[in-house]
Amino acid sequence: MNPDLFETYEHLIDITVDGTSRRVPSNNTILRCLQFLFLESISHADLCWNGDCLNCKVLVSKDGKQKTAYACLVKAEEGMEIEIVSDELAIETEEAA
Repeated sequence: MNPDLFETYEHLIDITVDGTSRRVPSNNTILRCLQFLFLESISHADLCWNGDCLNCKVLVSKDGKQKTAYACLVKAEEGMEIEIVSDELAIETEEAA
């Protein structure tokens, strides 16, 4: 894993991606966390990483509140539940089981 891809982090946090519990680096966007989990799929997806393409839409739930967000713009938080919405992020999640 290339450490230069990720923001500096001190620990892993617990999130849920499409109903599966995962541990990802703190202090990183949802998209970087998905790349941490699914390196090949995310690295080769048609994504701009800065909000211009809008290809990384996810549905985020936290503390009983739900909202649509772009994974490249929102930082992952402990306890966050993420549902993949965008076809570009519809990856083979089994690879990181």
